[in-house]
Amino acid sequence: MFGGEGPAVPISRRDFIGAAALGGVAASAGLGADEGKTGLPQRLLGRTGARVSILAFGSGSRFLLYDEEKGIAALNHALDLGINYVDTAYSYGNGVSEQRVGRVMKTRRKEVFLATKVPDRDADKARRTIEGSLERLQTDHVDLLHIHSLGDESDLAAIESPQGVLRLLYKLRDEKVTRAIGITCHTDPAVLAKALDRHDFDCTQMALNAARAGMASVAGELGPKLLGRMSFESVALPVARRKLMGVIAMKVFGQGKLVGPAAPEMLLRYSMSLPVATAVAGMPKPEQIEANVGIARSFQPLSATEMENLSDWISAGYKSELDRFFQHHVDA
Repeated sequence: MFGGEGPAVPISRRDFIGAAALGGVAASAGLGADEGKTGLPQRLLGRTGARVSILAFGSGSRFLLYDEEKGIAALNHALDLGINYVDTAYSYGNGVSEQRVGRVMKTRRKEVFLATKVPDRDADKARRTIEGSLERLQTDHVDLLHIHSLGDESDLAAIESPQGVLRLLYKLRDEKVTRAIGITCHTDPAVLAKALDRHDFDCTQMALNAARAGMASVAGELGPKLLGRMSFESVALPVARRKLMGVIAMKVFGQGKLVGPAAPEMLLRYSMSLPVATAVAGMPKPEQIEANVGIARSFQPLSATEMENLSDWISAGYKSELDRFFQHHVDA
């Protein structure tokens, strides 16, 4: 359960991004029966065996900008358009997001791959939170249960402790309360890589965007080219790939900080061109749902050169600031 497979070693930017672009092409080739109804491509979520839409509905802070009824209508519309992956968490409004999602799950649960997240590090407290999550979501099980927002080494130690939440997640997976377990991170790719290497996660959700989100601690010391080697893309993603985990991209738009420096279409295409199953996006306006679904339906992977050029240009001006922001960002 806790056996590692060797340390995470950053690989060259060019070698990895070339493989990433090819992986995106392979993963998105062809439409299956379900996606053929809506034209929204699906990909395999790692070893879970589930096929999920390449665009996922983010139910975090952007979702909570809707009032309740409009938010529920927005989620229903997203499902009608072919999105089948819904991402929520207890921390999103202290259960408010889960409660709203639950109103939709009451009638559409079978249509959705449902993921939620638990913020607690203590197993007893986490169990109580998860029981509340299931009640709010109006279901007896979720498809994916994440440990929410891995931080530094001390946070990982708390998760791994004898009283920690990780052992509870293994138990809940065995009990079929959740189909799969995972862990999310936007803070430090090296700590995430260590967690993925040590433990039996089915999935992981990490910050994967064209600014190559990564380590704030070295942001002032290295140029953009070297900083790219200290990113989630080059440090944590290869570990997940080696262990056949389902990978979910998040922070695609950098909490909105990258929109303007780059077109939303290019940002979304960049993340979808990586070897990921889906990209989570918060869409606080109905027209953004329509626009992002349109991008996903017509998705063509960026070439390795296009990805590298876009990433280098954005990173030169925005990576250091974005890394510092994510180091202290609370995912709520």
